[in-house]
Amino acid sequence: CPYAMRARLAIQSSGVKVQLREIVLSDKAPEFLKSSPKGKIPVLVARNKVIEESLDIMHWALHQADPERWMEMPDIGYDWISYNDGPFKAALDHTKYSINYPNLDFHCEREKAANFLQDLNTQIANNPWMFGKSCSIADMAILPFVRQFANINNDWFDSQGWQNLHRWLSGFLESRIFNSIMT
Repeated sequence: CPYAMRARLAIQSSGVKVQLREIVLSDKAPEFLKSSPKGKIPVLVARNKVIEESLDIMHWALHQADPERWMEMPDIGYDWISYNDGPFKAALDHTKYSINYPNLDFHCEREKAANFLQDLNTQIANNPWMFGKSCSIADMAILPFVRQFANINNDWFDSQGWQNLHRWLSGFLESRIFNSIMT
């Protein structure tokens, strides 16, 4: 789940110690449902509060500690995250699960997603990260979704002329932090 991935990325970066529990979505434990009535992941139980949104978990973790300074980004980074979480995620789902959306045109939905990815490709053209030489919360909030989209059809994705995006995603997939959260 890209939402759980980005929450885990921020927790890993912050160095905050948490107990991770894998959730079987087809057989949700009563303890999980007690903490998260919505029954959706990720969820963070922190002392006296429950945080059920992945971006809120990212903020919580990075407010505890931000050693890599992910929070230091221009405000437009939040616009990128909003677009990722809204129109791009919708187009991603309509493409990945197209069988569930018979009234939508697969190619049109994929093109909507591709437009966002082209914009990202342009954004990172001169830098390793979205806003320069340093990773930001926007990078780590968006990359798990780009990975998910790429995995819909790797051959199609790889054939697109998005050299910057391919470099960005490859760097992420080969990174220590990505590999540490995937164990």
